[in-house]
Amino acid sequence: MPIDKEHARSGKKPIYIGRFAPSPSGPLHFGSLVAALGSYLDARSKNGIWLVRMEDIDPPREQPGAADQILKSLEAYGLHWDEQVLFQSQRHEAYRQIINHLEAKGFIYPCTCTRKDLQGYGGVYPGICRDKSDNTKTQHSLRVRCPEKIIEFQDLIQGSIQYALPDLGDFIIQRKDGLFAYQLAVCADDAYQGITHVVRGYDLLNATPWQIYLLSLLNTTTPTYAHVPVITLENGDKLSKQNHAPEIPLDQPEQQLFKALQALGQNPDKALASSSVSDILRWGIAHWQIEKVAKRPSVPLAALS
Repeated sequence: MPIDKEHARSGKKPIYIGRFAPSPSGPLHFGSLVAALGSYLDARSKNGIWLVRMEDIDPPREQPGAADQILKSLEAYGLHWDEQVLFQSQRHEAYRQIINHLEAKGFIYPCTCTRKDLQGYGGVYPGICRDKSDNTKTQHSLRVRCPEKIIEFQDLIQGSIQYALPDLGDFIIQRKDGLFAYQLAVCADDAYQGITHVVRGYDLLNATPWQIYLLSLLNTTTPTYAHVPVITLENGDKLSKQNHAPEIPLDQPEQQLFKALQALGQNPDKALASSSVSDILRWGIAHWQIEKVAKRPSVPLAALS
């Protein structure tokens, strides 16, 4: 289906439109800062547009005030965005229209499976409800029907990537509780905002084939992807809100930005650590080389000085 672009940008269509899309389930932590900085530097080094989108589509997981905290942190770290912040909670009608379109085309089906039903399948949906016709009579989620198809893409950091969609399984775009799922919202809004480049954490690499396929069903262009390593703790766990990662300090942005540059493999001179936020970002933009970012899943926090 055709998707209207959010902004009537003047002049020629921008060559590069990137975005950072945090969820307000907690404040910005260092791992999120690394992803945001990588996205920001890649956009600014190419004279591109850099947008911020708030993924506030899961109220039960959101913390009151977290969205404002995240935006305040980005500003304190000099990561100023272009245009207005897009809040996904204001996009429900657009998501419903897309679901109606996918349903009319036969691309999705209702699924009544519970977590208990899916135990033992290793997280890959086995297609239990694919051919049932009466599932709409009970509470159900909506899944995209994945065909026998290979998804290939060239990741700017991780290199050539290939997935067989059946190995990933049919995925949910609307939950049983009626909330819209991440896969639907991210694709709808990447298309809506005309996103050309997505720089984000390695933990989302496995979701990329689903998103490429869903974008193809919406007849829209697929962005160029780049997945930076995630930051891990000493025990190997990802630094995340679920693991109670601390909020990045607002009074020491210079030190954290310097460490984030290190995490992204940019090898800044140690003298830069005592520079101002604007000088650090200016250096980062001028020296940004995405090919220096490590081609691996993670970077230990302890390895950063």
